[in-house]
Amino acid sequence: MKKRKKKWLKFRHRVVRVVAGPIISFLCKLKYGVKIEKFRKQGDRQYLILMNHQTPFDQFFVGLAFKGPVYYLATEDIFSLGFLSSLLRWAVAPIPIKKQTTDVSAVMNCMRVAKEGGTIALAPEGNRTYSGKTEYMNPAIASFAKKLGLPIALYRIEGGYGACPRWSDVVRKGAVRSYVSEVIEPEVYNQFTNEELMERIEKGLYVDEGVADGEYRSNKRAEYLERAMYVCPSCGLVSFYSSGNECECLKCHRKVTYGVDKRIRGVGFDFPFEFVTEWYDYQKEFVNSLQLTEMTDTPLFCDTAALSEVVVYKNKNKLKKSCEIKLYGDRVVIDEGTDGQLLFKFSDTSAVSVLGQNKLNIYYRDKVYQLKGDKHFNALKYVNLYYRFKNITRCETVGGFLGL
Repeated sequence: MKKRKKKWLKFRHRVVRVVAGPIISFLCKLKYGVKIEKFRKQGDRQYLILMNHQTPFDQFFVGLAFKGPVYYLATEDIFSLGFLSSLLRWAVAPIPIKKQTTDVSAVMNCMRVAKEGGTIALAPEGNRTYSGKTEYMNPAIASFAKKLGLPIALYRIEGGYGACPRWSDVVRKGAVRSYVSEVIEPEVYNQFTNEELMERIEKGLYVDEGVADGEYRSNKRAEYLERAMYVCPSCGLVSFYSSGNECECLKCHRKVTYGVDKRIRGVGFDFPFEFVTEWYDYQKEFVNSLQLTEMTDTPLFCDTAALSEVVVYKNKNKLKKSCEIKLYGDRVVIDEGTDGQLLFKFSDTSAVSVLGQNKLNIYYRDKVYQLKGDKHFNALKYVNLYYRFKNITRCETVGGFLGL
């Protein structure tokens, strides 16, 4: 006889939601001062929730706005934490998805959750914004939404970047709001082409915080900006170092300050960008102009990080507490000291992704390796340069998607 598949939705998920809800609500308001608007029109219906992604607490904002449990798509990293991962599976049953790859099993699991009556939530960006602006969304989201056939709730988070930029460890005091901005019913979006639906989703979720729209106070406003920025408008590819409210280029030693209004100002000189958003866009344009296939003789960057192998959906095996990493235009070389070297040619690498603030996953052949640097480590540059190389080899020499 065919074995009956266990249900994804469990009664305990509702119990966890009821018990944990008040605690999470208190923590969200204490940490972010966020105004979470309840979705009063939910009724007993299930939804596909699509949200822009600004803070580490976004999923909690969503969960508090909706009644009942919400089933979130989550990257494989949270499923590789041993006992903690087992506890998360038991309590809230997130839907695993492999980052930066096409994951058919994730789609099938979403179909299963939808069929059982569950509400599903995901961030079409797949990443928290580094710049304050809603970034690239995978166009496959439109066909995925149509396949599920659920009403789409567009969930907007505003002020989250001002309060907690992805590159920062500090939550600043300032206004944050989260709410359902629009519901698109199946009978409406089924009349759209996939392109039209995607355009509607992108427009509904687009937030640009590259404006002085409020004050976000902290005495460490620029700290760890070097996790996001690695191109100096004067020097090109460089490393930065930040402390307090200032960030310094380690080549030309010019400094910028990050203000309570999110504005950037040069210290003793005119900086060409007013907000991180503009600087970030310039950085992408700069990378998209590089001929990386000709930049393979000397390292573009050298870093130090811990090296682990990720056993997907199980655990992580630490291979080296500290090793030297060299990033070239076509490869990453990891020097393990007496244990030799690991060579990751971009041509043989299926994906490179950044997780959290300073972790990097390299999907090389049939294995997944993770690099975790110190608090100043910039994982983003590895992703951007990898995708720039891939674009060149696909003859996409002008512009192109850089992985985020």
